[in-house]
Amino acid sequence: MVAMSGLWLASGGTHNAAQVCFWVAVAALFYVYVGYPLLLAVLAAFSRRRRAEPDYVPTISFLIAAYNEEASIERKISETLALDYPAEKFEVLVLSDASTDRTDTIVRSFADPRVRLLRMAQRKGKTHAQNQGARVARGEILVFSDATATYHAQALRYLAGNYRDPKVGAVSGRYRYFDAQTSPTGLGSIAFWDYENLIKTLQSKIRTITGCCGCIYSIRKSAYTELPADVISDLTQPLWVIQKGYRAVFEDRALAFEETTASTAEEFSMRVRVVTRGIRGLLSVPELFKPWKYPWVAFQLFSHKVLRWMVPFFLILLFLSNATLVALPGYRYGFAVQILFYVFALFSTAVPVHRHFKLLGIPLYFCILNTAALLSIMEVLRGRKYVVWQTVRNQS
Repeated sequence: MVAMSGLWLASGGTHNAAQVCFWVAVAALFYVYVGYPLLLAVLAAFSRRRRAEPDYVPTISFLIAAYNEEASIERKISETLALDYPAEKFEVLVLSDASTDRTDTIVRSFADPRVRLLRMAQRKGKTHAQNQGARVARGEILVFSDATATYHAQALRYLAGNYRDPKVGAVSGRYRYFDAQTSPTGLGSIAFWDYENLIKTLQSKIRTITGCCGCIYSIRKSAYTELPADVISDLTQPLWVIQKGYRAVFEDRALAFEETTASTAEEFSMRVRVVTRGIRGLLSVPELFKPWKYPWVAFQLFSHKVLRWMVPFFLILLFLSNATLVALPGYRYGFAVQILFYVFALFSTAVPVHRHFKLLGIPLYFCILNTAALLSIMEVLRGRKYVVWQTVRNQS
């Protein structure tokens, strides 16, 4: 009898611990994906910021990082020169990261004196190329773009208008992805970036954002900081701008259109590279994590970045604790939902159901994001660095 009582107590203790772990994981996941955005929405409701008028036209240097972009660089330059911005007020600087195809030849074929080529002697990655471009750029404002991104005709005017405020040091535009090839992760990618854009809109209304959109963002040249080659610039550069006393704002009218990746493997590889470089970027600005100095920024970074990257650990904790509790009433349904979710994700990698049931791409993309985050944390702990990149979106 004593032995049975001990076993019962041990079983009860195990269940109690599992229940605590389960609800901690649920609370953490709820806060990351629902609670934090809701809190931002409440705070933003009490903030009134006027939209900048697109009538301020400082000089702009438009920097295009390119590696083997012969398929898209001609179109990109032509579209950039056609943007609605005074011709005498901006230049186009193509940063060729030691391209080995016809990229450089195509850039040199442009007779327009506003177009310049800056070729890197050795391939050292996007951030290094941007550092070199910032050194020779002539504009007051540096705009950074990918070779495959298409800009709204007035995107530069919307970005530039915000710089009338001398306290603004960085301005991000907005991604709008399209899924031309009906890729497995297309809808998930679009949904994720719509969600990210909403968060950036709310953050900007309250005070400042803490990261920009990689294919359309801008920095005051006077506020630019040269970064290590192994960090991601669109996250890290705005953080240095904030440390220098400026605000970074989100301009949702400045649109950039870009195609989603064509395959699950491409998306996963890109997410691992981006998150690894992002983690290294955050580690380079430890000052911003001091809540007594930067309360709003530290809160954002912890809620939107650190906790987001810890989601795979919360998911593992949720799954394991739920498996322990599966015999208890109520918990078995939660476990069944988890199993079904992961089965949908796995099924959509093996069978092209996304062509007819695109919603199945959302579980797949969620799993890709969080598996990539888990691997990225491991890569950082191992000392792995990502410096160069491969072109994965080729548009003709």
